[in-house]
Amino acid sequence: MKKNLKYIILALVALVFIGTFAALWKNSRPKEIKYEQLETSVRDIYKTSVVTGKIIPRDEVNIKPQISGIISDLYKEAGEMVSEGEVIAKVKVIPEMNSLSAAQSRVRLAEINLKQAQTNHDREKALYDKNLVSAEEYDQVKQALSQAIEEKNAATENLEVVRDGVSKSNAKSSSTLIRSTISGLILDIPVKVGNSVTQSNTFNDGTTIATVANMGDLIFDGFIDETEVGRVREGFPMTITVGALRDVRLDAVMEFISPKAQEKNGTNEFEIKAAVTVPDSITVRSGYSANAEIRLEGAEGVLSIPESALSFEGDSTYVYLVKGENKYERTHVVTGLSDGINIEIKSGLKEGDKVRGNQIIEKR
Repeated sequence: MKKNLKYIILALVALVFIGTFAALWKNSRPKEIKYEQLETSVRDIYKTSVVTGKIIPRDEVNIKPQISGIISDLYKEAGEMVSEGEVIAKVKVIPEMNSLSAAQSRVRLAEINLKQAQTNHDREKALYDKNLVSAEEYDQVKQALSQAIEEKNAATENLEVVRDGVSKSNAKSSSTLIRSTISGLILDIPVKVGNSVTQSNTFNDGTTIATVANMGDLIFDGFIDETEVGRVREGFPMTITVGALRDVRLDAVMEFISPKAQEKNGTNEFEIKAAVTVPDSITVRSGYSANAEIRLEGAEGVLSIPESALSFEGDSTYVYLVKGENKYERTHVVTGLSDGINIEIKSGLKEGDKVRGNQIIEKR
């Protein structure tokens, strides 16, 4: 019995050694290298450039007052539509004291002159009715009265404008009523009731009461690098993607390339603008960040393979043509346009050929 147990133990030890040796031998053998097989195909290849920018309205106008004062009423809010000439706000005039005093003084002087002219007219008319003065003398006094009346009216109107910002004769075209100069969407109203505003003139830009834009006519505004600006021109088609709108691609046509570069981040870049076509079902807001894809070159219906299949030696380009199971033939090819993923094959391959791709890494 003991003798049999001894043999069993020896057999087990032998099996362990044999198993260990077999495993080590198997692991020491070189593993078979496997590669992807990539098939040639006919496709359209385009070389593109991506430009960053934003979507803005073509026409965006800042509405500013023609007089200084205080906002007394606001009739519109941001996000509302407004028509050209429609009133957005009303300004209450705070008169400048020197101008007010001068206007009041002018009215008083005009009243004095009018009173004297009226007295002269009444006296001259009484003499004229008795044929004691000539018609010529009477006409001169009558004309002086008319001039005095006109001056009084002008002085009164000037006082109303200085004091109230509007006179009775031009109430409909009052500069205290701030009207939109275009039809469109109100993007912003940066003032509130009670805010002071200043008029727009030669020395002052004035206070912006509202910003109005035509959101039906949008453009893409961006910058392209100087290394690529020479390859684009007006009329190029573009595809716009907006980060805020998923799965939305908008068509655009380039319509402007700046003749002058601007330095940005140490490089020279040129401003470009493109007209954007927006479907009615999509809402695009002013200032959306966007990317524009511009086709610089294109090759349609050409034979191609993934660019990763290429190998290089000097100035020559090669692929490894599949000839059987793990059999490859090094083949010289002439390449053309590349889009960064696929590349055009001008000669060396035909449609349906398979070439060696990247090595397949087996997971353990």
